[in-house]
Amino acid sequence: MSRRVALVTGGGRGIGLGVSQALAAAGFDLVICGVREESAVAEVMRALAASGAAVHYVQADVSKADDRTKLIAAVRARFRRLDVLVNNAGVAPSVRADIMDAGEESFDRLIAINLKGPYFLTQLAANWMREERQADQAFAGCIINVSSISATVASVNRGDYCISKAGVGMATQLWASRLAEFGVNVYEVRPGIIKTDMTAGVVEKYDKLIAGGLLLQPRWGSPEDVGKAVAMLARGDLPYSTGQVLMVDGGLTAQRL
Repeated sequence: MSRRVALVTGGGRGIGLGVSQALAAAGFDLVICGVREESAVAEVMRALAASGAAVHYVQADVSKADDRTKLIAAVRARFRRLDVLVNNAGVAPSVRADIMDAGEESFDRLIAINLKGPYFLTQLAANWMREERQADQAFAGCIINVSSISATVASVNRGDYCISKAGVGMATQLWASRLAEFGVNVYEVRPGIIKTDMTAGVVEKYDKLIAGGLLLQPRWGSPEDVGKAVAMLARGDLPYSTGQVLMVDGGLTAQRL
């Protein structure tokens, strides 16, 4: 099979859907996972397939070891190859709580889904990509972690989220260092304020901040903005930049006087 294959976790909604759409447009076949039933994403899958991509959905929770194993096995069974892994699946705290009062349950949940899941899914994918490289020295794999500006921008009412994303930043460096010898580039994309269902509850807050000059580019980001960045990396447009972080934040983190 000549078409390259990308696995996108959480690829059926929000930022993940923007990524899936961009990869399909770039000529990739797709495996998408999510926690919802397949019937809930059927329309999305049909739309992606209409763009010319072969699309396969797997119901899987990346925080669970058995589901991660099932997911990789499903990619093998359907396509027999994996060129790109996009670790996108993630959650925000159910309740934003001051770190002076926040409990352990939310912390454990976010670490499991946002950090532990992608870390060990990367391990599975990396070992397969190493096999692919040993079988074909022309193989060039790619792993892209979609994190957040919260990896470095502190929000004291969601410390668990910030810590999980900061961990993804170090994971990016670790896997880039470990996988370079196998021709696998590893990148991190850090979105800023992106309009999705995850940010639906804070629209008024961020509308005011954006109007007040928070961003250099005074608008909400979109899943399509992130998708374009991921597709660029997946295509190999930055081949000499493994381990790097690409900010998609409208200039929010640019230092200013």
